[in-house]
Amino acid sequence: MYHLKTFNAIASEGLERFDKANYSINESDNPDGIILRSQNLNDYDFPKSVLAVARAGAGTNNVPVTQCAENGIVVFNTPGANANAVKELVIASLLLSVRPMIQGANWVQTLEGDDTEKQVEANKKQFAGHELYGKKLGVIGLGSIGAMVANDAYRLGMDVMGYDPHVSVDTAWSISRRVKRAKDMSEVLKECDFITIHVPLLDSTKGLISNKELAMMKEDATLLNFSRGEIVDVDAVVSAVNDGNIAGYISDFADSRLLHNDKILVLPHLGASTEEAEVNCAKMAAATLKDFLENGNIKNSVNFPTVEMRFSSPYRLTVINKNVPNMLGVISSLIAAEDINIDNMINRGRGDFAYTIVDVNETSDEKINRIIDVLTENENIIKVRAIKD
Repeated sequence: MYHLKTFNAIASEGLERFDKANYSINESDNPDGIILRSQNLNDYDFPKSVLAVARAGAGTNNVPVTQCAENGIVVFNTPGANANAVKELVIASLLLSVRPMIQGANWVQTLEGDDTEKQVEANKKQFAGHELYGKKLGVIGLGSIGAMVANDAYRLGMDVMGYDPHVSVDTAWSISRRVKRAKDMSEVLKECDFITIHVPLLDSTKGLISNKELAMMKEDATLLNFSRGEIVDVDAVVSAVNDGNIAGYISDFADSRLLHNDKILVLPHLGASTEEAEVNCAKMAAATLKDFLENGNIKNSVNFPTVEMRFSSPYRLTVINKNVPNMLGVISSLIAAEDINIDNMINRGRGDFAYTIVDVNETSDEKINRIIDVLTENENIIKVRAIKD
C-alpha cells in the first residue's frame, strides 16, 4: 500500500488513477508521495517516508528541488500539460495589446439614453487599434509553450522570430520552418514589435530582462511575461514604460509596482487556470508518480535524470547516489557479494546526483533486505528501494 498526501485541490481525473486497493490519499502522516499545485513547500518539514513530489504544473519554484535531491526525493513536474492554456492567454493578450477591447466594452456600459447606437458610432474612433498581421513577434524560450505561441502567431500572419540556445530536438521538429531562429537574444530585442518570454526561472534567468535589454527594444514595442515575475526586473520595466522607451508591458504576475498604469496590463496569474489544464496536469503528475512508485521509472523530473527500463525480474532495486566515478562497479560488486544475479542494469547521472535501476533474479526477501542494508552503508549512496514485481 502506497500513501499519498495532496496539497491544493487536485483534479479528480488525476487522483482516480490511483486505485484504492493499492493507494491511500491523505490518510497517513508518513506519505510515500506528495502531489501539489501551488502550495509552498520551501519551509515544509518533509517526512522521511517521502520518495517523490509531483507538481501538477510546469514551475517548481514552490518546491525545494535541491534539498529534495540531497535527501533522495525525486521531484516531478508536468511540462506541456498546461501549454495550450498559457498559449491561448498569450495570444489573447497580444490581441488586447493592439485592440482596446476592454476599454471599449467598459465605455459602452457607461452610455445612457435611447440613442446608444448613435453614440457608439460617433465615438468609436477613440478605440481604434492596430492589427497583429504583418507585425514581428519575438519569442524568447522555445519550450512547449513558446513553440505553440510561435506557431499560432505565424498562423495569425505575424512575422515570428524565436530564440532559444537550448531548444530540444522534439521541440525543434514541432516548430514551423517559417519561424526564424535568432542567433542571440539581442537580435530579438532590437527587431521585434512584440516580445514574449517563455523560459524557466533559474539563477541564470532571474532578471533576464533589465535596463540593458529594455534599452535595446523599440519604443513602440510591447513586452509580455507569462513565465515568472522574477525573470523581468520590475523597476526597470516600469521606468521604461513611464519614460516611453517601450510602449507597454503585459504580465501574468501581480506586483504592486505594476498597478494603476495605463500602459501596463496585469493579469491574476491566469496562465494555467483552465479546467482542461488542471485536469491535464493532474493526470500527468499522477501518471509519473505512479510509475515511479510502482516501477522506479523516472520521467519529467527536475532534479534527477530520465531513467526508464522494462520491469520483468522478481525484484527491482533503485539506487539514488552521488554522481561520482565507479558507482556502477560499486553497486554491482556489493550485489554480487550477496550472491545475487543481475538481470539488467541502467544508470544515468545529472549534476551532482545519479540514479540506478538494477533488476535482480532473486526471490528471497531476506537476501534483498540484506543487500539494501549493505548498499545503504556506502557513503555515496543516498537512498535504496526494493520493488517487488
